Amino acid sequence: MPDRSSRRILLVLFFGVLMAALDLAIVGPVLRPIRESFGVSARTGAWVLNVFVLFNLVGVPVMSRLADRLGRRRVYTSAVLTFGVGALVVAVAPTFESLLVGRAIQGVAASGIFPAASAVVGDSFAVEKRGRALGVLGAVYGIAFLVGPGLAGAFLAMGSWTWLYLLIVPFSAVVAVAAWRVLPRAPRASEEGVDIAGLAMLGVGLAALAIGINRIDAQSVVSSLASLSVAPFLIGAATMIGGFVAVERRVEYPMLRLGLFRHRSVKIAAVLAIGAGLAEASFIFFPEFAASSFDVPSSTASFMLLPLVGAVAVGSPVAGRLLDRIGVRRIVTVSSVLFTAGLATISALPGGRVAFYSGSVLLGFGLAGLLGSSLSYILLNAARETERTVAQGVITLFLGIGQLVGGAMIGAVAVTAGGTGEVAGPEGYAAAFGVVAVVGVICVGLGLLLPSKTSAVWAGRAGS
Repeated sequence: MPDRSSRRILLVLFFGVLMAALDLAIVGPVLRPIRESFGVSARTGAWVLNVFVLFNLVGVPVMSRLADRLGRRRVYTSAVLTFGVGALVVAVAPTFESLLVGRAIQGVAASGIFPAASAVVGDSFAVEKRGRALGVLGAVYGIAFLVGPGLAGAFLAMGSWTWLYLLIVPFSAVVAVAAWRVLPRAPRASEEGVDIAGLAMLGVGLAALAIGINRIDAQSVVSSLASLSVAPFLIGAATMIGGFVAVERRVEYPMLRLGLFRHRSVKIAAVLAIGAGLAEASFIFFPEFAASSFDVPSSTASFMLLPLVGAVAVGSPVAGRLLDRIGVRRIVTVSSVLFTAGLATISALPGGRVAFYSGSVLLGFGLAGLLGSSLSYILLNAARETERTVAQGVITLFLGIGQLVGGAMIGAVAVTAGGTGEVAGPEGYAAAFGVVAVVGVICVGLGLLLPSKTSAVWAGRAGS
């Protein structure tokens, strides 16, 4: 394929992925203004994140299979357009419930953008150029989280949060038209079906888990766990997730190949991904915490995220370069120590700006080491060659579970541990970040259990 054509394809894919990534990057800054617009609590407002993550998780296997069966161009274009429709629903929503419908639409649409874009790269680029192209798409998320908080802060200072979502609508239309004209038509690559039963059980189970956790009272945990507002949802979640595991063992086209978990390193990576997802969810709530702790407007709170995202941007390439040199165990362990120390610092000193900024930078470097390439590195070395693509789905799934649980938990703890009525205060958010810091300690211990050697040792285990 001529270089000019390849550049056009990559440019279209870049802007589609950037649109979805920017949406995630602005959720934290706009969360407080959205809550204030609809008069909902921090506990309820957490569903702005939770609904997106839930529908994104459930949508990934469906959209990936559709991209193989219907064609990458068709699915990518449809996903980009649908994302714009969801943004429009969010922007004009008359009620909080209708806003959540828009977030659900965006979550499903986003689940098709990156998988389809990655598949287009495989179809359109020579083998020796695919890595570079995928690297460009992967770097979009770093760019988005660098630009997003500042962009959100500027729009919040000048006007309403709704403009951020309204701007997505024409942007998505332009990208969709360009995608339809530029992306190649690819033949069907697979006729594999979708595991509908597993998909339904996983979706219902995760939704029930998030609802149950979101209703826990941090000041009386034991009694709230036994209450009718919590216990049925947690029992239902355990039942559905147990059913999901049973279905995956016997279905022809499983969403999750359980054989991967015969390797200790995969089990550790899955739990580490949950911990990293919890830390990511904490980051989403930082602007609310900053606004309530330092009595600043939401626009200013958005700019207060820049040291954190700067640390992620600087730390990610450094961690990637050090993986082969010093080993994944050291990277994961040190990264877990950093994100634990960062959240513990902010939790212990919720009213101090120095503690907030220093804790943010520590958290940023910690997330860079975990979310960059470390978890994917573990899976690539632990899985057989034929399982490597599916293995990366393990990281996506468990990161999403961590984000979902983290969003529900932080919303609940922020209100019940330090809020007044249903209003979250700095002490409540500090308590929630403290809970995630405890999970970070567990991640430190798990990091120490990883093999000290790299691919040669793990490849032997994977082949056993």
